[in-house]
Amino acid sequence: MLLNKWMTALGLGVSLLASTALAAENKIITIASLEWPPYTGAKLPEQGASVAVVKAAFKAMGYELRVNFYPWSRAVELGKNDPGFAGYFPEYFSDQLAKDFELSEPIGTGPLGLAQRKGEGYNWSKVADLASKKVGVVQDYVNTDEFDDRVAKKQQPVDVALDDTKNLLKLGGKRVDLAIVDKNVFNYLMKTDPQLASFQSALEMNPKILEDKKLYICFKKGAKGKEWAKILAEGLKKIDVNAIMQKQLGN
Repeated sequence: MLLNKWMTALGLGVSLLASTALAAENKIITIASLEWPPYTGAKLPEQGASVAVVKAAFKAMGYELRVNFYPWSRAVELGKNDPGFAGYFPEYFSDQLAKDFELSEPIGTGPLGLAQRKGEGYNWSKVADLASKKVGVVQDYVNTDEFDDRVAKKQQPVDVALDDTKNLLKLGGKRVDLAIVDKNVFNYLMKTDPQLASFQSALEMNPKILEDKKLYICFKKGAKGKEWAKILAEGLKKIDVNAIMQKQLGN
């Protein structure tokens, strides 16, 4: 009789531990990202400004965020198709992405602009003015709707790089006339990336930005993605997104 009671108690204890472990596992969300400092990066404080915001928002809702870093195209593919990931980030809005993913509420903003060579400043007022210039872009990055539409219609010459550093190297090497890049990313890379050291005094941002872009998480399409987006939205209401961004960006 005592043995039976002990076995019953042991069974209940094991079941309780299993249930607790499952509940804890269900409170973890894994998202794919890229090395895109100062917004995201494995070795950055808090893993970057955007990660800090999303971690704080999920923490406010009782969830733990885990971020795995990959080259951008791989992060997008994993976020869309791998069941081990809830999605990927940070991303700019596009109509096509809104069809393919459940987009979160904005998790911050970033000023998207054009890097140029000093002494070759270019005055422009509308995107169509850039048609005479070969513009460096990064593979699979969303830029602005108008710019990307003009590229698709072959109205805007571009040269594709694998990442922002390579894009800026092409600009410094005079292989492109301008390079699309987030201003904060440009400033960070020019200060810290040894590959760009020789161009620190040669490159600058054009004073006119393309757009102050809102940043989003792309969750997988479907009910689970909608659930994650809803949880994040509630968490974002509980934190000061701008304060966290500015602290991490050092602005």
